[in-house]
Amino acid sequence: MGVENNSDNNDNNMKAWMAKGEEIIRISALIACVVATLVMGLNKESKSIVVAVVANTSISQTLTAKFQDTPAFIYFVIANGIASLYNLSVLSVRFFSKRRGFDITVHLLDLVILVIVDGAVASASSMAELGKNGNMAARWSPICNNFSGFCTHGGFAIAASFVGALLLLILTMLSTINAHIAHPSKPQVILP
Repeated sequence: MGVENNSDNNDNNMKAWMAKGEEIIRISALIACVVATLVMGLNKESKSIVVAVVANTSISQTLTAKFQDTPAFIYFVIANGIASLYNLSVLSVRFFSKRRGFDITVHLLDLVILVIVDGAVASASSMAELGKNGNMAARWSPICNNFSGFCTHGGFAIAASFVGALLLLILTMLSTINAHIAHPSKPQVILP
């Protein structure tokens, strides 16, 4: 009987530790996705350049780089915003309701959100690389030498999203472990 109580205490301690760890990682993923959304969503830089000089008068044009100019950056902002809202809603539901009956649903939705954020950070990274280095074969010039603030903020947003994606991957692994702890499968013996 004493051995069973000790094993029950160990199981309860493990479940409590896993739940607290999942909560901390989910809060961290929420913060990373919110930072990525805000930094990229507010990313805008304008620069005036002289395009011609006519009779000692310079004619200038103002060019603006903003995230809305690139569909990959728009997807990036939307995907990280969705991930932020999802993590906030899961934290809210878990905080106000102590029921843990929807673990499988959360696990599946964690996988979907992970894939969405991974796709967004990959597409934004490819556009950032194109903006930094250009593509000489297609004769696309790099823009980061002219809009360094825009590129720096975009890089910070992409880095925050990479951190968020890594945390979402860890969350997915933890929810898999939690599902197996909550519903342990019984070994089946197959006889010949």
